[in-house]
Amino acid sequence: MDTKEESAGHRTPRAVGFLLAQVGAHAADRFAAGTAALDLTPAQAGLLRALVFRPGRSQRELADDLGMPPSRFVQFADKLEERGLIERKRNPDDRRLHALFLTPKGQATLGELGAVAIENEAQLCRSLTDDEHRQLAELLGRIVADQGLTPGVHPGYKSV
Repeated sequence: MDTKEESAGHRTPRAVGFLLAQVGAHAADRFAAGTAALDLTPAQAGLLRALVFRPGRSQRELADDLGMPPSRFVQFADKLEERGLIERKRNPDDRRLHALFLTPKGQATLGELGAVAIENEAQLCRSLTDDEHRQLAELLGRIVADQGLTPGVHPGYKSV
């Protein structure tokens, strides 16, 4: 199988990194449009998702998990708390720490976000068969693991 493509008259290796970046940017834009319809940013959606899997984590842990500077995390979480999507509770073992939890409103919003994510993925992968879709997810998961990336954490959170 030929591993080269013609590009502007030059033979170049297949640009897997470029294709991943191109599709990734497109997917991120589509997801951002879907979250905007819910008056959320993708980063805020990521925090809600993180809390459903491991509720009660400290602000420091969540900032670390999301790759976000701790100095920015408090204000970031404040906005979701003001909207009634998350709540802070004192950690009974260390009262200096706050544990974060989803509220019922936050859980309902997360359900709406799930529908946005499902529709986004369906549109992105509509040209693939079910088997190809599963295979693509497995291959990308292997790349994520090999590169030492945190599953489910978008690198864009570092700039929030």
